[in-house]
Amino acid sequence: MKTSFHDIENDIRYLQLLSQSFPTIADASTEIINLQAILNLPKGTEHFLADLHGEYKSFQHVLKNASGNIKRKVNEIFGNELRESEKKELCTLIYYPEEKLELVKANEPELDDWYHITIHQLVRICRDVSSKYTRSKVRKSLPEDFSYIIEELLHERTDDVDKAAYVNVIISTIITTGRADDFIIAISHVIQRLAIDLLHILGDVYDRGPGAHLIMDILSGYHNWDIQWGNHDILWMGACAGNEACVCNVIRLSLRYANLATLEEGYGINLVPLATFAMENYGDDPCEEFLPKTSGGSADIDDKTRRLTAQMHKAITVIQFKVEAAIISRHPEWGMQDRLLLNNVDMERGVCVIDGVEYEMKSCSFPTVSPDDPYRLTPEEAILIDRLTHSFAVNEKLHKHIRLMLSHGSLYTIINDNLLFHASVPLDADGKLKDVELYSGHKFCGRELMNRIDRIIRSAFQTDTEQQEKTFAKDYFLYLWCGRDSVLFDKSKMATFERYFLKDKETYKEEKGNYFKLRDNEKVCDYILDSFGVSGKNRHIINGHVPVHVMSGENPIKANGKLMVIDGGFSQAYHKETGIAGYTLVYHSRGFQLVQHEPFTSTEDAILRGSDIKSTTQIVEMSAYRMLVADTDIGRELKTQIKDLEKLLFAYRHGFIKERR
Repeated sequence: MKTSFHDIENDIRYLQLLSQSFPTIADASTEIINLQAILNLPKGTEHFLADLHGEYKSFQHVLKNASGNIKRKVNEIFGNELRESEKKELCTLIYYPEEKLELVKANEPELDDWYHITIHQLVRICRDVSSKYTRSKVRKSLPEDFSYIIEELLHERTDDVDKAAYVNVIISTIITTGRADDFIIAISHVIQRLAIDLLHILGDVYDRGPGAHLIMDILSGYHNWDIQWGNHDILWMGACAGNEACVCNVIRLSLRYANLATLEEGYGINLVPLATFAMENYGDDPCEEFLPKTSGGSADIDDKTRRLTAQMHKAITVIQFKVEAAIISRHPEWGMQDRLLLNNVDMERGVCVIDGVEYEMKSCSFPTVSPDDPYRLTPEEAILIDRLTHSFAVNEKLHKHIRLMLSHGSLYTIINDNLLFHASVPLDADGKLKDVELYSGHKFCGRELMNRIDRIIRSAFQTDTEQQEKTFAKDYFLYLWCGRDSVLFDKSKMATFERYFLKDKETYKEEKGNYFKLRDNEKVCDYILDSFGVSGKNRHIINGHVPVHVMSGENPIKANGKLMVIDGGFSQAYHKETGIAGYTLVYHSRGFQLVQHEPFTSTEDAILRGSDIKSTTQIVEMSAYRMLVADTDIGRELKTQIKDLEKLLFAYRHGFIKERR
């Protein structure tokens, strides 16, 4: 469409502002040429991960090997030039350059020769992974110390006779000046960075595993990422905001899996007062139902620690039921009164009455529960929960990580025709969007529901939020964690009380919401995508949250390819259940591939023996043509910028705006 005088008159103020960045016809023309060139580059590679659950080492390794992409590149580039053992050594060097260099220097007799060969190999790999980016973008990813040198090596080839000596002298000089180690480390990190253009985390960084804080530290320095908050992330956000029930749940889950590293080492939360309280009140209680799960990393703790952990676990669980009751009672509109089960326990007879049915209790040892007022905190419990909540609310490092989640995250994201969210969009039984009461008398559904909840979450951390609004926002974290129509839960109930205290396993059942029942229906997925305004011929919903039971034959690709569930069980606690150790969904210029990972042995094993995560790649959807930047959201934005610059050129050439030379 041609630019008209009318267009210019309507946009003159905006074009005058644009002219400050591009003050001449030459500047505007150069930028148009640059943007048009970018549009024709291959689409950058996106990686999607979900439900990391504190598995720091596995997550770190998946980032370092780009979900097997670097190994694939090495195989493609070197083919039969190198033996398999040499390619494995080269990959390990790229993943862990600092550690691998120490081993090489201790064992390599011809070190200078090894440096020459290896640097040439690394430059070839770096040249390949950087080929889909502009020089400007590559330049921005280069370390300051070696920016000029790497850029020269990337754009000069030894097979060019006139430049071979030039390239060899650069590499020789790197070695003779004693900078070979630093250079290898620097270019290895550049390869890692360029192998993944954009990282999407579909929720649940926290809980179960020992290193959630370390994952957040990695993300704080990562070049390009976003996160769609999961229910476990929301739990920690609620604890940080001062929600007592969230604080209890966070501590309870940490004790359940005997993984206290994130709490104690990562954030310095002092659990000694809880341990003291537990020993005083539950010292004679075997707490058998509260012994930690050994599959979550607690197999090697001694019996004394295991018993104390169980006592602390029970103590915080009872406090949790009490503080949850206070929040639930403040919000009858949530319809969660059926979760107040302590009221229904007959201590003398050892039964709990639910819907008129008596269920036998496993244990009726409740030394801090008054039969007359079961939800009243004892003075000691009140002091303890105040201290614990204060520890979360003033924790500087935790607040830093939660701010990072807020700045990089949201409940959902729409990007490149894909709808990303962690768990669910509440649906009616007929597959239509369900109206959910958010405020008293105000109901919302679908995209508007998620947008409203997103604002509520953020308001809990804003200093200018009115007190009444902030109190509601703080309380709402509990509903997001375990409310029936929560977009992050969407089940009939969270059977925490039943699992701990009732013998009848039928009471443990948590009926999944309609989204989980209907998500394999292509029409339902199309309806959801339409309601969120997601267009395009190859559009998808991408979720985490519910582990895919691969051993039972469950397929992560659902609804004829419209929906992908990528929770493959990163957490050790899920490995036996899923049969694998996580998925990465990779979306590159040729289409979608699902990478299925086997359990990661250890970082030490990877460095010493070159062991890698064994991954199986499943082609999900391949494009008939190679996708370009022009086919992405960024491409659509660049096209808009080009149109604006063309208007600016028109304005310059017809005298609406004067060039500033």
